[in-house]
Amino acid sequence: MGQKVNPLGFRLGFIKKWNSLWFSNNKKKIIDNIEKDILLRSYLKNNLPNNYISNIIIEFLYMNIIINIVTSKPGIIIGKKGEDIDKLRIGIVKMLNNKYIKLNVIELKDYNLDSSIIANNISYQIERKISFRKIMKRYINNVMKYGALGVKIQVNGRLGGAEISRREWYKEGRIPLHTIRANIDFSQSIAKTNYGIIGIKVWIFKKNK
Repeated sequence: MGQKVNPLGFRLGFIKKWNSLWFSNNKKKIIDNIEKDILLRSYLKNNLPNNYISNIIIEFLYMNIIINIVTSKPGIIIGKKGEDIDKLRIGIVKMLNNKYIKLNVIELKDYNLDSSIIANNISYQIERKISFRKIMKRYINNVMKYGALGVKIQVNGRLGGAEISRREWYKEGRIPLHTIRANIDFSQSIAKTNYGIIGIKVWIFKKNK
């Protein structure tokens, strides 16, 4: 079961929290909120440097929309004198036609143990034709050095320009996917290369807080 289920969805309500925080018993409102959520995430993905983004948490409170951007580099997101974050907010206001938008930038301190940032950085480096094996080994050593209990990194596709797609992975420590109480951080990303798309998956087993 642990191999077939997303590790984050498997732990929702136990040790993981939802990234979209809202509730409605009105069918039309539910559809509207889902559409807004997808639009917002797509817009933020296209307008933010994904290498530094760990998570985006969206909360709907009546007319208000609160967006929390969790990042390893708050200064890059905010920009000089807050110019970049203001532009981002103005773009969202125009897109949703809603002036009650609040953007919060939250600094992530232990970014060396964040699967999303690691997956996006691996993607960035593969696109720049750096050896995928070298990248994977370096990140595995780095993650274990910062106190993880286990880490697994997997890449899939036409690796190194090979004719036939294949899958390779490296693992160190434990990744107990079947244990709901195990604090496993999971993320996936893609790298667009000349030979096609390379899929990247990262699992990190952290100590429970």
